[in-house]
Amino acid sequence: MSNSGTESIKTENSEGLKLSSKIACAHCHLEFEPSVMIKDGENYFCCSGCQGVFHLLKDEGLESFYEKSKNTTLSPPSQNFEDSSSFDTELFYEKFVKTNKDGFCEVSLIIEGIHCSACVWLNEKVLHKMDGVIEANINFTNNKATIVWADNVVKLSAIIDTIRSIGYNAFAYDSLAQETHANRERKSYYLKMAVAIFASMNIMWIAVAQYAGYFSGITQDVKTILNIAEGILATPVLFYSGWIFFRGGYYGLRAKVVNMDLLVATGATTTYIYSIYITAIQKGEAYFDSVSMIITFVLIGKFLEILSKKNAADTLDKIASTIPSEVKVVKDEKIVTCKLDDVKVGDIVVVRSGEKVLLDGEIIKGSGSFDESNLTGESEPVYKSVGMSVISGTLSIDADVDFMATKDFKHSTLSNIVKLLESAINKKPKIQQMANRLSEHFSSVILGLAFLTFLIWWFWPHSFETSLMVAVSVIIIACPCALALATPVATLVGLGLGASRGVLFKEAAGLETMSKSDALVLDKTGTITIGKPEVTKEHIFESFDKKLLYSLVKSSNHPVAKGVLKYIEEEDENIIDIVFDEFSQIPAQGIKAKFGETQMLGGNRKLLDENGLEVDFFTKETLFYFALNKRVVAVYELQDKIKDGVKELVNSMKKMKIDVIMLTGDNESIAKKVASKVGIDKLFYEQTPQSKAEFINKLHSENRTVVMVGDGVNDILALASADIGIVMGSGSDIAVEVGDVVLLNNSMKSLEDAFRISSTTFSLIKQNLLISLAYNALTIPLAMAGYVIPLVAAISMSASSLLVVGNSMRIRYKWNKD
Repeated sequence: MSNSGTESIKTENSEGLKLSSKIACAHCHLEFEPSVMIKDGENYFCCSGCQGVFHLLKDEGLESFYEKSKNTTLSPPSQNFEDSSSFDTELFYEKFVKTNKDGFCEVSLIIEGIHCSACVWLNEKVLHKMDGVIEANINFTNNKATIVWADNVVKLSAIIDTIRSIGYNAFAYDSLAQETHANRERKSYYLKMAVAIFASMNIMWIAVAQYAGYFSGITQDVKTILNIAEGILATPVLFYSGWIFFRGGYYGLRAKVVNMDLLVATGATTTYIYSIYITAIQKGEAYFDSVSMIITFVLIGKFLEILSKKNAADTLDKIASTIPSEVKVVKDEKIVTCKLDDVKVGDIVVVRSGEKVLLDGEIIKGSGSFDESNLTGESEPVYKSVGMSVISGTLSIDADVDFMATKDFKHSTLSNIVKLLESAINKKPKIQQMANRLSEHFSSVILGLAFLTFLIWWFWPHSFETSLMVAVSVIIIACPCALALATPVATLVGLGLGASRGVLFKEAAGLETMSKSDALVLDKTGTITIGKPEVTKEHIFESFDKKLLYSLVKSSNHPVAKGVLKYIEEEDENIIDIVFDEFSQIPAQGIKAKFGETQMLGGNRKLLDENGLEVDFFTKETLFYFALNKRVVAVYELQDKIKDGVKELVNSMKKMKIDVIMLTGDNESIAKKVASKVGIDKLFYEQTPQSKAEFINKLHSENRTVVMVGDGVNDILALASADIGIVMGSGSDIAVEVGDVVLLNNSMKSLEDAFRISSTTFSLIKQNLLISLAYNALTIPLAMAGYVIPLVAAISMSASSLLVVGNSMRIRYKWNKD
C-alpha cells in the first residue's frame, strides 16, 4: 500500500545535478521536504499521528479508505491537537488512569464534537473494533466516555488517535476543565445562533415584502433582487451557523453511518441549491427563508438541549467540581498547606469553621456541628467531638477541629462517591440500548422515505418544486433527536435526584431493574433495626475473668458483640484485652477461642447447640451466651431499636404490590417480635449466609425480581445473588463493594425514595419513548402527504426534542416540592 509520491525521493536534471523534491504523506497526502518526514518501510509520514492512523486502518482491514480518498487531501489527525504520546506518560496514568478489579486499565475521557446519538454510536463502534479495547461507553448527556483496555495490547495514545481520525477529539475528564470546555462550547453556539437569528430576521422582512407583492403584484426583476438579497443572507446561516451539521454528516458518511446531521444538512442544502437555480432562471419560487429558518430552529433546539443536559448533570458534578486541591495539615507542629493527594493515613488535618472536610478521619481535638446534607440528604446539623469520625464531603458549620486521616483521598468517602456517580452515568439501561439500536437505522429509513415521497409527488402532480419541498419536509421533521434523548436525560435526572437524597446507584441500569422488582428482602440487624443492640440485663452463673469475655467480643464486628463490649467498657474503663492462642468466627452463630487450657464460646443458642451445650435460659430478647470449657457462665440480654420509617416503608411497598420478606440469623421469638412491630408477614429466622442466598435463588426460580437490603459481611452472598443489592452506608466495606445501591444516611426513607425514584424515572423513560415514537408516527405521514412545509418541520422537530427533555425534568421539580 505504498504511496506513489514516495517512489522517488530525488531526481536528476539533464546536467546530472540532484534536485530535492517534496514527498506526499501516505495518509493525508500533504507534501513536505524529505528531511521532515518519518520513514516507515516504503511509506513516509508527515507526523506520528498520520503514521498511527495509517497503521490503525491497515490493521483493521480498512485500506479501502485510501482508495476512496486518493484524490482528496486529508487533515492530519493530530493537527491542532497535543501530541497523543502525552497520554502514555507515567504522570498521565498516575493522575487519570486506574486499574480495575480485572487488571485492565480504565480512563474517563471527554469526547469533543459529539452532538447526537449517532456520534456516540460511531465512536463506540470504532473503539470496540480495536484490539485490546474491552469496553467503551459514552454518555450522550455529557459526552463523557469510560474506556477499559488491555494496556499490553493497545496504548491509550492509539485509542486517542483513533478518536481523532474519525473527526473528534478526546481529553482527560476533569470537572473544572470540563466546565471550561462547556462554557467554550456554549459561546460557540451563542455566536452561531447570533448570526443565524440576525440573518433570519432580515430574511423574514424581505419575505414579508415578497408575500405582500405576491398578492398585490410584483415584477420578476424586483422578485429576483429580493431573492438575491435572501440568498446572500442565507449563505452564512447555512455554511457558518450550519457547519456543525455538515461536519457531523461528513464524518458519519466516512464511517458509513447516516445520522441526524446528514438529514439536516441534506434538507437545507437541497433547498438552498434549488433556490439558487430558481433565482438564476428568474422563474418560480425561491425558499431561502426556509433554508435559514431550518438551520436557525434546529440550532436553537440543539442549544437548549445542551443547556438542559448541563442542568441535568449539575447535581452529579456539584460534589466533584467543588473539591479544593489543597488541605491544611500539621507538620512539625506547624500548620502547612499540602496537596490533597499527598495526605497520607495518620496525618493530622486541620478544619476550621466554614471549611469542607476533604478526608475521612477521627477527631483528636475540638468539636462542633457538621452539615452532612451533601452526602445524606439530611438537613439537620450533626454535632461531633473527640473520638468521633468525620466524613469527607461534609461541611464544618462552627467546628474548629483537628482530625487524624484514616483514609487517603483516593479511598475516601467523597472520592468513592464521585467514582460511583461517574460510573453510573456511563452504564446504559437495557431500554436505552434498545432505543440506540432503533435509532441506528432510523436516519437511513427516513432518507429512503424522503426519496420515495419525491418520486410519488414527481409522478403525480409533475411538479419538481412541490416534490422537492415535500421530500425536504420529510427529512427535516423526522430527525431522531427526541428518540436519542428519551432515555439518557431521564436517567441522568434520576441519578442526580438519588444522589441529592443520599441514594447512590452504582449503575444507571439499576434504575430500570429496581423499577421492575416485585420482592424486597430485608436483613434485620442494621437494616430494620438500628444495629446497635444494648445490654439490658446481665446474668452471671459462675464467676469468671471479665478480660476473657472482653477480649472475645472485642475481636468481633457483630453488633451484638459490640453491645456487650460497650457494656463491659462502661463497667471498667481500665480493662485490658489478651491475645488468644486460637480464634475463629462462625457466621450467624458467634465466636470460638482458646487461651491456654480454657475453651471459650460466645454467641447465640445455635452456637451452643452445635457444640453440644445445653441451656435452659430463654427470653424473647436477643441473647448472648458466654461459655467456658463447655459450661455457660453468663448470659446477656440485649435490645435493638427499630429504625424510624420501617413501618411506613412496609406499607408503601404493599401499595406498590412488592412483597416484603425478612431474613435474619436471630431466633424465632426475636424475629417474630420485630416483624409484628413493623407489619412484615413473611419472615425466616435462624438463617445462615448460605441459606439467605439460597432463598433469593429460589425466588429467582419463580421468576421474581429481587431487591435485597443488608449491611454486614453475613449479607454478602445474598446481596450478590439479588437482582439489586442495597447496602447501608454504615455497613462493612466489602458489603458496600458488593451492593448495587448505597444508602448514605442508612434511613428507611432513603430506601423508599430509591424505589420511588427508580419507578418514576423508568415511567418517564417509557413516556419519552412513547412521545418520540408517536411524534414520528404522526408527523412523518403528514409531511409525506404534503401538509407540512420545511419551516414548520424544523420547528416541530426542535419542539419534540425539547418536549422529551422537559418531560424528563418533571421528576426534579415534582420532588423539590415534596
